[in-house]
Amino acid sequence: MKGAIMKQDPLSNSTHDPMMPAGEHSLRVNGLSKNFPLGTGVGAKQLHALEDVSFTIQQGEILALVGESGSGKSTAARLIARLMSPTSGNIHLGDRDVLSIRNKRLARAYRKNVQMIFQDPFSSFNPVHRIEHHLARPIRIHEIAKSKGETQEHIYELLSTVGLNPPREIARKYPYELSGGQRQRVAIARALAVDPQIVLADEPVSMLDVSIRIGVLNLMLRLKEERNLSYLYITHDLASARYIAERTIVLYGGFVMEEAPSDELMLRPHHPYTKLLLSAVPDVNRGFERTSRHTDGEVLSRIDPLPGCPFAARCPNRMTVCTEVTPSITQIEPKRFVRCHLFGEQVSSQ
Repeated sequence: MKGAIMKQDPLSNSTHDPMMPAGEHSLRVNGLSKNFPLGTGVGAKQLHALEDVSFTIQQGEILALVGESGSGKSTAARLIARLMSPTSGNIHLGDRDVLSIRNKRLARAYRKNVQMIFQDPFSSFNPVHRIEHHLARPIRIHEIAKSKGETQEHIYELLSTVGLNPPREIARKYPYELSGGQRQRVAIARALAVDPQIVLADEPVSMLDVSIRIGVLNLMLRLKEERNLSYLYITHDLASARYIAERTIVLYGGFVMEEAPSDELMLRPHHPYTKLLLSAVPDVNRGFERTSRHTDGEVLSRIDPLPGCPFAARCPNRMTVCTEVTPSITQIEPKRFVRCHLFGEQVSSQ
């Protein structure tokens, strides 16, 4: 495995990266749910942020999670990064059950292999420290370099890799001395510092000027090819999801509503919510033609929600069953899945 640090796995007699068994580099999420308690005691309400989410990211693949604010995208990333614990479900990296890890060494190995890029490239850095400090810290924690000089050279190499030159000058700057695009490139360099296999990119270009977003996306694609990286790319923008990701999952109200290859999703959306999202994507072929879909309902509360489709109140195709029964996820074509009662009759044929 490229760039992996070879360590003795305390759970076996073989020598390899303890969180990446040989030949198995996928991240698998199954039935992931997260509820946040609102208050304490008997009868306390709960906010259902994520409901029964499952997906797999193969080595070298980019999977996009798309949805409006509050759909559960960032919650999913934080659960995978182990910044919080799920209410239910499991996460596997290779053949290792991530949530059962109690050994500090294995926990550190997991965090080395799964790194995160946060949305705000300024608040994710401590403003009182120089860029070199932010890059040196993960290198020291994960023992990537053996000396101060080696650490310094690794920092310069990382900055050059993400297009920040001259690296020696950039390394001495403070975060406020860089532009938003430069800071986000530093954030990418920090994630790369420990040579991860999977990067969780939480809205990495949403706070950047439109003119420099494509440069950051192209950088991520180049790094994917050069380092065989996998990404979980989180965004509210279907256009950027199509540009960078092979597959896209659409979330709403914490539920997976649709999953498909990115091009197929854009060309032939099936779920009414996906169609609503796509109607807001600019299209030069439409000119000034107005195609936005309007809905007459409001976003339903996810606090102790009742049964039914979470999108029912806003759906132009809603039926009585939509407000009474939560639809299950249905495979309607190879590699295509939809959670909608409009496709429920096809369940028996899959």
